[in-house]
Amino acid sequence: MNPQEMTTEDLRRALEALRNGVPNRDAVRVLGCGQIQIVDRFRAQLESVPESAKIGRQTRGMLVAGDFGSGKSHLLEYLKHLALEANFVCSTIVISKETPLFDPVKLFATAAEAAMAPNITGDAIEEIAMQLDTSTHRYGEFFRWADSAESGISTLFPATLLLHERLGSDPERSDQIRSFWAGGALPIADVRAGMRQIGLGSTYQLRVTPAKVLPLHRFQFVSRMFQAAGYSGWVLLIDEVELIARYSRLQRAKSYAELARWLGLVESSPNAGLTAVAAITVDFDAKVLGEIGDRERVAPLLERRETDEYRLIASRAETGMREIERGSVHLMPPENESLRETYAVLKRIHADAYQWQPADLPTARTSITRQMRSYVRRWINEWDLQRLYPGESLDTVETELRVDYSESAELEEESDVSVNEQTGDFRS
Repeated sequence: MNPQEMTTEDLRRALEALRNGVPNRDAVRVLGCGQIQIVDRFRAQLESVPESAKIGRQTRGMLVAGDFGSGKSHLLEYLKHLALEANFVCSTIVISKETPLFDPVKLFATAAEAAMAPNITGDAIEEIAMQLDTSTHRYGEFFRWADSAESGISTLFPATLLLHERLGSDPERSDQIRSFWAGGALPIADVRAGMRQIGLGSTYQLRVTPAKVLPLHRFQFVSRMFQAAGYSGWVLLIDEVELIARYSRLQRAKSYAELARWLGLVESSPNAGLTAVAAITVDFDAKVLGEIGDRERVAPLLERRETDEYRLIASRAETGMREIERGSVHLMPPENESLRETYAVLKRIHADAYQWQPADLPTARTSITRQMRSYVRRWINEWDLQRLYPGESLDTVETELRVDYSESAELEEESDVSVNEQTGDFRS
């Protein structure tokens, strides 16, 4: 992450990202990350993943909280590159209408599409699956786990793993299996035919898996597959969790439960090899759990349904809400020294990017209400205006943006997934 190794194009791309408040790899290389406490904790989190996986446990994740514009997304981008350097596969998931936290189908689809890995340029899951070496001890342990009743996953996974191993000379079948692991459709009839082809037609009882359960099995299978291929594990970076405030209360309740799952707070969590960091606004606790009343109303809402499923969701939702209240790690506000360092770096980068000498700007002192993004954008914008309109009088006006915590029916749609009971083919 050395800015001195960046090209002029890289530097301009970094400034554009910082100007727009949308961090990317180049912006991270330019500014680094001053959240030392969180970075140290994340490094320890990564180090514990392989050992936790050996005993079948998911490494506890981390929830970071900060004001709007405080650098949460920048932090997650920085953590992503730390994870990649530590040989992890990494997926950034931004909670949105297209990717609601309560919907495991869409969550897995986003995680699979966003997955990045060292030395991988295409589809990470499918390319890593092609790297599996069936002669290694890691692969043997992986297959024994998938094939055991203790794994709890659908028999489609050990069956397809066996087919992938035995039918390597059939590229079309192998591609279909890898696509299934990455979230694609795979008719059960095709799996049964493949098992008969290798003389093991009666080895597994293959049944249709409920559409909302299958992605949870995929998370378990894929995270262990990454380790079997030689990677350290799978890191999920979940941004903009505060958007769940705009769901209905029932969907928020499910989201709190899912947050507890991905942060490894669920007892006997099966996602060994996986760990997560999630980011949320710092006032979500007061605004949504407190003022809107979720802390008192979520559990009764779920328990009134009087089913084991909703009792379990209620218990996990309580865990998720408790983590938001008490377990989050807060981003540190910018201090005078960090402001001076950031200003000096940006001035040098702007000079190198546009081959000119930016004028000095007044470096405002820190304020508990002003975020790092505000300082950075003001400096870059004022240098841009000086460069493009030299001699003109400049006046920068800033408007504070606030997070909208009101409910929105548009964000409540779950995956419309149906299952063909004869073929097991999923259609959305």
